[in-house]
Amino acid sequence: MKAAIYRSYGPPEVLKIEDVEPPVLQEEHEDRVLIQVHYASVNPFDYLHRKGYFPIRLVNGLFAPKEQIQRLGIDVAGTIAAIGKNVTRFKVGDPIFGNCVGSHAEYVRARENAICMLPNNITFKEAAAIPTAALTALQALRDVARIEKNQKVLINGASGGVGHFAVQIAGFYEADVTAVCSTPNLKWVKDLGANAMIDYTREDFTRNGEKYDIILDVAATYTYFRCKHSLTRSGVYITENPLKPVYRPFQILFSSITGDKRGKSHLSLPNDKDMAFLRELIEQGQLRPMIEKVYPLDRIVDAHRHVENGHTQGKVVVEIQKG
Repeated sequence: MKAAIYRSYGPPEVLKIEDVEPPVLQEEHEDRVLIQVHYASVNPFDYLHRKGYFPIRLVNGLFAPKEQIQRLGIDVAGTIAAIGKNVTRFKVGDPIFGNCVGSHAEYVRARENAICMLPNNITFKEAAAIPTAALTALQALRDVARIEKNQKVLINGASGGVGHFAVQIAGFYEADVTAVCSTPNLKWVKDLGANAMIDYTREDFTRNGEKYDIILDVAATYTYFRCKHSLTRSGVYITENPLKPVYRPFQILFSSITGDKRGKSHLSLPNDKDMAFLRELIEQGQLRPMIEKVYPLDRIVDAHRHVENGHTQGKVVVEIQKG
């Protein structure tokens, strides 16, 4: 099968499309399925691993990836090609979407509890844009921030992958949503349901005197120390990228030690219950993905470069095999 692989850390050009052996379901994969991949997406997870960001090197290999061939991609939308003996929720031929590792390839293995049936009102292409980004937004707002009706919620980076889902999910919980993005994105982000808009090229939300119950800093362009004065007394600041800038985790740790526990960091945890919840929101018309561009697999280098520049409008999707 064809797959995007990398054998060394570096810029997007280290990625190559090669013919590799497809994955198979072996005896130890009794709770997994084999998926024929139709579409995947590119996330910060992918380019951070490819670049060999230092904390990742501690796990994957200090100077080069430990495995001879490394594959990327953590979102998948496709068709079940085979199932393990203990899989009960899916059958061969089912259309699914969800989370896995290695989806920038024609076939991939995934755990049964990390995927869900495809919503009946969207395509494989649209579904591939959803899992990681939408799960991240959902879990940050619902589980970490404990979002409540009528709370004032600010989303910094509201036009990005996680951000545009966060705007919609906060709206679902009937919060008062302020979205922060650049001038070209103001209209379409407002159309997602934001109550107020801030153009960061013209206004610094940390200096406008407003107080927010939740600040979700998806773009990771503000430090916690800079944002905490914009929080209510019981407010919560959440960053989805605790390593950008590198001193951010130390600010949150220092604040916690000194008694200020309003700063939080968060990484999503894939699970079938949350995927099913997202599926319901999609089928009810309360959640939809914004896809800026679709790249074929043989242009995976361009897809990585696009996402890595940090100004994606919604999501970038990769077409693997049309479904």
